[in-house]
Amino acid sequence: MRFNLFISIFFMTLSGFSQQEVIDFDAVDSLYREDQFYFNFTYNNLRNTPDGFRQNKFSSGIGIGFVRDMPINKKRTWSIATGLGYSLAVYNQNLVIENTGSQISYQVIGTDITNYSKDKLSLHFIDLPVEIRWRNSTPENHKFWRVYSGLKLSYLFNNQYKLVSSDATIKISNNKDLNKLHYGVYLAVGHNTWNIYSYYGLNSLFKSSVKIDNEPIQMSTMNFGLMFYIL
Repeated sequence: MRFNLFISIFFMTLSGFSQQEVIDFDAVDSLYREDQFYFNFTYNNLRNTPDGFRQNKFSSGIGIGFVRDMPINKKRTWSIATGLGYSLAVYNQNLVIENTGSQISYQVIGTDITNYSKDKLSLHFIDLPVEIRWRNSTPENHKFWRVYSGLKLSYLFNNQYKLVSSDATIKISNNKDLNKLHYGVYLAVGHNTWNIYSYYGLNSLFKSSVKIDNEPIQMSTMNFGLMFYIL
């Protein structure tokens, strides 16, 4: 009797599972998000430079990261987003940085160093972007126009400087005269994967106490390039 009851319950349960609706993985997701990995490649231009300063070769930058999308309207065309990333900024220029032992000195290359093959400053950042987004995407179409703009906070966790000349080779790591916290505004505009990207730094690369001939070095960066988004 108990065995027959058990068999009946078993087949009734199995029948219930078989009658459940099959999940449609191709159904339209009306609550979609544009969560994205990003990659950018930029040319780094320095502003507010000292007299005689110039950039040479190509000062490049790269950035990678992930952004979490949070729609704020019913059509999901507007959203705010935040994320985490890494960026590297390289500056090829003619500013000599020397460690004299007690302090670090700065001078623009003139007649003192006439032959140099490298004068490069490399900066490594952890980035926190916070942005507002507009796009004309739909649940069915992920190829769309976008305008993303926001504020990026960056923490400088590592830096290296290297000068190679006919007279000497100078290497300096983790220069404490550089500001640790950097911030600026940025804009990405484009269609689908390809987007034009620009960043405008709002504070100086160096601390206010760093000077050349008693004048503070107030250089900040303005970057231009391409931004790529991958779902």
